[in-house]
Amino acid sequence: MLRRLVSAAVAGTVTLACLAGPAVAATPVVEIVKVYYDSPGADRRSNTSLNAEYVVLKNTTGKTIQLEKWVLRDKTGYKYRFLGFLLKPGKTVTVRTGTGNDGSSGVFWNRRQYVWNNDGDTAGLYRGSDLKKIDACSWGQAGDWTNCR
Repeated sequence: MLRRLVSAAVAGTVTLACLAGPAVAATPVVEIVKVYYDSPGADRRSNTSLNAEYVVLKNTTGKTIQLEKWVLRDKTGYKYRFLGFLLKPGKTVTVRTGTGNDGSSGVFWNRRQYVWNNDGDTAGLYRGSDLKKIDACSWGQAGDWTNCR
């Protein structure tokens, strides 16, 4: 009888350990490091002004991360979906609101309107098809930009 109780207790411990799952990393693998939400000058929707509104993301790991299907979005629901972008270890990518040619250090949302609210908003970064939240950065009314780290 004692052997059965010990076996059941050990089995219960193993089951509980399996249910707990793996530990979640405290630091995101890709961080939102800066949001420039109020481009300089009058908001006249020129492409220059739209591209002065941007978000900088940084790969904080030692390996290249495939950002395909990752999503950057604001509180309203405007979404930028990455298409096959590789972010190298320790490197950044700037996501600009306006139009332009994507490159290794910057991509363009290709919008004709501003995304980030000057009076407060939240930039959220979500991973892949499961849209797991990786990082977020919020700001209030003061200033033109915010450092998120």
